[in-house]
Amino acid sequence: MRVRNKPWADDFIKDHPEYIVEDPEKWIGKWSQKFSKDQPIHIEIGMGKGKFIIEMAKKFPNINFIGVEIQKSVIALALKKLVSEKLDNVILVHTDGAGVNTFFNHHEISTIYLNFSDPWPKKRHAKRRLTSPKFLDSYAEVLKKDAPLVFKTDNRGLFEYSLVTFNNYGMHFDYVSLDLHNSPENEDNVETEYENKFSKKGPIYKAIVRFNNKKED
Repeated sequence: MRVRNKPWADDFIKDHPEYIVEDPEKWIGKWSQKFSKDQPIHIEIGMGKGKFIIEMAKKFPNINFIGVEIQKSVIALALKKLVSEKLDNVILVHTDGAGVNTFFNHHEISTIYLNFSDPWPKKRHAKRRLTSPKFLDSYAEVLKKDAPLVFKTDNRGLFEYSLVTFNNYGMHFDYVSLDLHNSPENEDNVETEYENKFSKKGPIYKAIVRFNNKKED
């Protein structure tokens, strides 16, 4: 997702340290201090403008949510929504999602969401896909044992690649849908901005998988 530069973004981010973190490595092992309650933590990597994570936080107040996004103008738009909602169970992290194992402890996270990640369609860019083996390594470190990784995309090529990668990694498949919006499970689906806009143009694919073969610490 690319948006135009927002001249107000820097100042707005600085004005709301209660909702946004720009130095996540300093909070490893201390994330509960950023929330009003010590609850399970779910993270969304590449959260875009924040519709999904904010709606999830409203729907599940007994869970703490962390949205990770690299683009400053995008995260500033999400921050605007969060400030207006005044939720106490959402924190936004302005950083690259490639390093989740550098700012979360082992087995600290209860669920990871990957929603409509960049497909990086060229073969030489496969290692940049958020479902590539090097990213799965980092997720396996931070997820609690038997915790789910929830993946949605509208890109058939990325979905097929991801299913193969999950299988080769030895993951357990809880759920796979080739057309989520025409499935009974869609009743509980929380949409992203992108999903709301593009689901009319083609199917949405979804998988829920678990690292059932992770090595014991």
